[in-house]
Amino acid sequence: MITRLSRRALPVVAAAALLAACTSSGGSTDAASTAPTAAPGTASAAASSDPAAPTATPAPTPTVKPTGQADPALQAFYGQKLAWAACKDDPATTKTDESAVQCATLKVPLDYADPASGETLDVAVARIPAARPEQRTGSLLINPGGPGGTGVGMVQRGQKDYDGPLHDHFDVVGFDPRGVGGTSPVKCLDDKARDAWTTTDTPGADHGKLLADACQAKYAKLLPFVGTRNTARDMDVLRGALGDPKLNYLGLSYGTYLGSVYAEEFPDRTGRLVLDGASDRSTSLVQHNIEQYAGFERSFKLFAGECVTKSPCPLGKDPEAAPKKLADFLDGLKDKPLTTTDGRKVTATAAWNGVIDSLNDVQGYADLRTVLTMAMNQGKGDYLMALADGATGRDAKGGYKVSADAYTAVHCADTVMAPTEAELQAQLTELAAKAPLVTAHNPAAALFDPDCRSWPFRSAEKAHPIKAEGSAPIVVVGSTGDAATPYAWSEKLAGSLAQGVLLTREGEGHTAYGRSACIRDAVHSYLVDGTVPAAGTRCATDPAR
Repeated sequence: MITRLSRRALPVVAAAALLAACTSSGGSTDAASTAPTAAPGTASAAASSDPAAPTATPAPTPTVKPTGQADPALQAFYGQKLAWAACKDDPATTKTDESAVQCATLKVPLDYADPASGETLDVAVARIPAARPEQRTGSLLINPGGPGGTGVGMVQRGQKDYDGPLHDHFDVVGFDPRGVGGTSPVKCLDDKARDAWTTTDTPGADHGKLLADACQAKYAKLLPFVGTRNTARDMDVLRGALGDPKLNYLGLSYGTYLGSVYAEEFPDRTGRLVLDGASDRSTSLVQHNIEQYAGFERSFKLFAGECVTKSPCPLGKDPEAAPKKLADFLDGLKDKPLTTTDGRKVTATAAWNGVIDSLNDVQGYADLRTVLTMAMNQGKGDYLMALADGATGRDAKGGYKVSADAYTAVHCADTVMAPTEAELQAQLTELAAKAPLVTAHNPAAALFDPDCRSWPFRSAEKAHPIKAEGSAPIVVVGSTGDAATPYAWSEKLAGSLAQGVLLTREGEGHTAYGRSACIRDAVHSYLVDGTVPAAGTRCATDPAR
C-alpha cells in the first residue's frame, strides 16, 4: 500500500551519506564564476563598452540533478536496514516450507521525481542466504517475468532450483515489483467479473475500457508509478539496502526488459547481469505482439504436425492438415462451446489461451495431446478449461492471482498506445500474414495484448533500443525455438547493448536456464566467476527437456 514516509523510520547511514557526497555529479554551482567570459575585442566586449547597450547576462550552467544513491533526497532509502525474519508459511503449499526463507520489507518512494513528498511503497522481499557464507560473493536478484510474476514466490517455492554454485556463493533474493504480489497489488475486477472478461468471445469496443475504468476507480494514485523504470529504480534501492556495490541479476522473459532498463538507468552499478528469453521493447507494443504471435504460430504448427506421429492425437494422420484442423476446432468453440461439469463454458478465447500458453513448455505437449483428445473426441472440456485457467491465473476455487491485472497495469505504464486507423489496418494485415491460425478468432485482442487504448494516463516511455553505455558485460540468453520471446529478440537486444554477449540454446520452449546443463554451466561461470561466454557459444537442450 501507499504510505506516508516517517522521517525517523529511515535513518541516514553515515557510510551511505559519505558515498553519496563522493559520487554526486550535482551540487549548487555559482553560474557567474563558471560562465565563460568574452575575450577583449569580441562583439560581447564591444557591446559592453557602450553605456546604452543592454548588459549581457551570462547563461547559467545547468546543474545536473544527481540520481540514484547520489541524490540526497534518496539517501534515507538507500541507507535503510532490512529487518529479515522467517517468511510466513503458506499452508496451501505442501512441498515447500516458506518459513525456511527470510522475508523483509523495503521502503521506496512512490514517485522518484518527488521523493520528498513522503509517500512511499512497501516492497516485499525474500531471500535464501548463501549456503556457504565463507564463499559468499553478495546478493543475486532474480525476476520470473510477466509482467506480474512474483519474485518472492519464485524464491519461496523454488528453493531447490538454486542449489549448487548460485546458492553457495549468493544470497538469492527475490522481490515483488510494484503492483504485484506483496507490493501494492493491483486487482481491479472481482473474480466473477474477471471470469466473464477473460472468456468472452464477443468483447466489444468497451472491453478494454471496462478494465481501465475499474483500475482507475481503485488505483488512480498508484497506476502512473507501476512502470518498469520505477521498478528498476526500486532494484537499485534494494541493491543499496543489501549492501552490494554492484547489482548481480538473473531475469527471465519480461525480467530481461527490467534488467536492461536497470542497466540503462544505472550502467555504473551493473555487476553480472544475465537476461534469459529477451523481451524486445525497441518497437511499439503492437509490433511486439505481432512478432510474438508469429512465434506462437510457428510453435502451434510444430506441435500439431508432431501430434499426428504420437498417441493419443485427435488431429488425424496428415501433418500438413493438422494445424488447420486444430485451429478450426478451437475457433468453432465460439459458436459451440464445451461445457464443464460445473457448468462453465469453454469458449474459443478460453481454449486458445490455454493452448497457446501450453506451447511454452514442450514437456507439456503429451498432456496437451491428451487434453485435446478428450475435448475433440469425447466433448469433455474440464481439462481444456483447466489449461485456460492456468494461463489466466485462476485457481481451483475461482480466485485470480493478482498478476492478471498487474500484467495490464505494468504494460500500460510502459507504452504509448494510440495507432491511427491507417496504422491499425496495416498492423491487422501484417498480423494476418504472420499468424493467421492463432489470431483469426480475435485479431484485435492479439494486437492489443493488453489493451492500453483506454488507460487512464499516457506513459512518457518511448520505445527505443537500449544501449546501456558504460555497463559491465551483459549476457543475453536466447532459445531458437522460443515462441513467447522469439530468438530474434535476444539477437536484437544483445546487439543493441553496448556490452551485450549472446548465448544461444538450440531447442524449443520458453527461456533456457532450466532446459540446458550447458546453458546453466555458462550462466554459473559468469555469475560466480565473471567468465564471459565466448562469442557464438551455442548449447543443446537437455534430452529430457
